[in-house]
Amino acid sequence: MTKSVKSSSNACVTTFDEFVEKVDYSLMDTLHADPNATEDGDDHRARQVFSGHFVPVTPTPLAEPEYISHSSTLFNELGLSDELALDSDFSRLFSGDISAACGPMKPFGWATGYALSIYGTEYIQQCPFGTGNGYGDGRAISVFETVMNGQRWEMQLKGGGPTPYCRGGDGRAVLRSSVREFLVQEHMHALDIPTSRSLTLYVSKSETARRPWYSPDSRSADPDILVDNPVAISTRVAPSFLRVGQLELFARRTRSNADPLALEELRMIVMHLIEREYQNEIDQEDDFADQLVELAGLFRQRLTALVANWLRVGYCQGNFNSDNCAAGGFTLDYGPFGFCEIFDMEFQPWTGGGKHFSFFHQPSAAEANFHMFWTAVRPLLAEGSDALIQFDEVRRGFAEEMQNQTQQMWASKLGLAEFDAQLFKQLLQLMDRSEVDYTIFFRELSHIPDEISSLKKSFYVATSETLDEQWQSWLNEWYDLVSASGDVSEISIKMKQVNPKYTWREWLVVPAYEQATEGDYSLVKELQEVLNRPYDEQSKEIEDKYYRLKPKEYFRAGGVSHYSCSS
Repeated sequence: MTKSVKSSSNACVTTFDEFVEKVDYSLMDTLHADPNATEDGDDHRARQVFSGHFVPVTPTPLAEPEYISHSSTLFNELGLSDELALDSDFSRLFSGDISAACGPMKPFGWATGYALSIYGTEYIQQCPFGTGNGYGDGRAISVFETVMNGQRWEMQLKGGGPTPYCRGGDGRAVLRSSVREFLVQEHMHALDIPTSRSLTLYVSKSETARRPWYSPDSRSADPDILVDNPVAISTRVAPSFLRVGQLELFARRTRSNADPLALEELRMIVMHLIEREYQNEIDQEDDFADQLVELAGLFRQRLTALVANWLRVGYCQGNFNSDNCAAGGFTLDYGPFGFCEIFDMEFQPWTGGGKHFSFFHQPSAAEANFHMFWTAVRPLLAEGSDALIQFDEVRRGFAEEMQNQTQQMWASKLGLAEFDAQLFKQLLQLMDRSEVDYTIFFRELSHIPDEISSLKKSFYVATSETLDEQWQSWLNEWYDLVSASGDVSEISIKMKQVNPKYTWREWLVVPAYEQATEGDYSLVKELQEVLNRPYDEQSKEIEDKYYRLKPKEYFRAGGVSHYSCSS
């Protein structure tokens, strides 16, 4: 079957040869390769990596790859023609066959190592060698780096096969998780939340991988069967994939004297972070110590704003470890994520995540990750220096900055000029007692109603007369504050710009990846359209289908209301 795509409006790259000419390596050209790595990238078995910032490695091609979709939005931003997604060489490259590379491209990609900390505690148990030297990109392989429209981008294959960090795994991602990540990254971008982006999605027509998952109608907390699922490769794109855990890795080696080059490699990767993620805000001609102080302040601002935005839209990262925390301050690694439907401050979609990574605990998880960033970078500053004193001040100010960001967010979500702590506390209690749908409630509130009846479409349970009176009392107080803040119609418009109408609902995504397993990608494309316009009213047909409460049969359903991050 011949597939067709629409052309991008500002496309300037229309052929694969033109695309390849845009390659511009910075990480591999300026940082250290593992000295024990192969020269050709044939490095696919789990092993210890003792030094260096990256390992050259070739991805493993999908068997019989088939195109599913690409992000026209991102293609347009990059200046790529939509037709390029169907180009044979382009498709080969982004389905894992790097032999398509030509011209200035290298015939291999790269994977990076990093350390793991959970809530400020260092771990090495996830490393099969018990040393931390085998933990890193186990199935994520970067294959392309470029500067397009003045912005540097790195393109990384998720599910591109094993690397030295694979810990004995097959290096693959199954179609289920690939569809989820492909869709949610662009949804988050449409929600105005900093995030890695989605470029393309390809699936194998013949290769499968066996993973634990849930049987039909399962109410089990953990997966109860093994399922063969088609393997797929989604390409994610970001200015860099530098993580807090990467900085930690070199700081740990410095502290333990594990490698004589560790301190210099720590300095190099921090300089590279500044160049890749903060070059427009930090003057690299300044003294390096001053740059580090500025870096800490900027990262703190980005991270606190990011988490406040997660709360704004109901997003829960589920597993916000330091290795899942982008040092550029954007959302990274969509594995055990979810979006809150029935309001619950302790909402946690991942069965392995626990309360500490739940919805309203994300600010605390962010502070723990910032602490590990601070700990990792601190050895680069001289003891007793003014810069070190300022650097430590930035760390001490994290909680206050996080509170300021969240309070500003709640005020804007409620259409208020300033945060009202008592009003907000009452609201949380009422939302919890009425089991409101988080997204629908705030969208309906954005219409500035003066009667509680108009909000009840967001309630999952019937309310008592007493509870209705409490709601009406709260609504009256809120309405008076909003009315005193300015023109109600203008405030309503602003509220609808921060309270989306359409959100990620797992029970509507599951059919998309299930149909995709059978070769039907129509629902994936439909979800792309809906989720990429979350603030728009859209059609009556879309509203009836996607703007509604979660059906009762999906409550406590394995793989829908909760899931493992098996992928």
